[in-house]
Amino acid sequence: MLRHLSRAVVLPAIVALMLVGSHGLVFADSKIGFVNAARVSSEAPQAEEARAKLEREFSPRDREIAEQQSEIRRMEERLSREGAVMSDDEQRELQRMVVTRKRELRRVQEEFREDFNLRRNEELGRLQRRIVDTINQLASEMEFDLILSEGVIYASEKVDLTDRVIDRLREDHEAGRR
Repeated sequence: MLRHLSRAVVLPAIVALMLVGSHGLVFADSKIGFVNAARVSSEAPQAEEARAKLEREFSPRDREIAEQQSEIRRMEERLSREGAVMSDDEQRELQRMVVTRKRELRRVQEEFREDFNLRRNEELGRLQRRIVDTINQLASEMEFDLILSEGVIYASEKVDLTDRVIDRLREDHEAGRR
């Protein structure tokens, strides 16, 4: 039955069941917090560092792809501009070169996408592990019993730890702890 319900419905229901037992509010004295993980992922300095690292790593290949695209465009323009005055052999050769270069470009673009996605996922995984570690440290230091993230419809500023997590990540980044 639970398979048919969405996570947005199931998670709050599970939390509610945990909080309410046969003897009333079982965890009434529990300390609960919330972290907006999407905001932390976008605002943490480690996220910007990961984006810059990927940019440095992949921008040369991206420029190479752009140059190949420009070269193909120039060849196509030449074909349309001069095709009527070219010999049949010249025209066929240029058309063949355009087709070959386009095929090569598609291959290079696909490799680029695969390599970029792989590296992005590695960096994202590293960032997410760092965020989870930071949340766990803060939760332990501040003696929280439960930290929620996904599926929360409302969290007051009183329980929202997002800014504290971002601040801790900034401190760690500035101290060289990545």
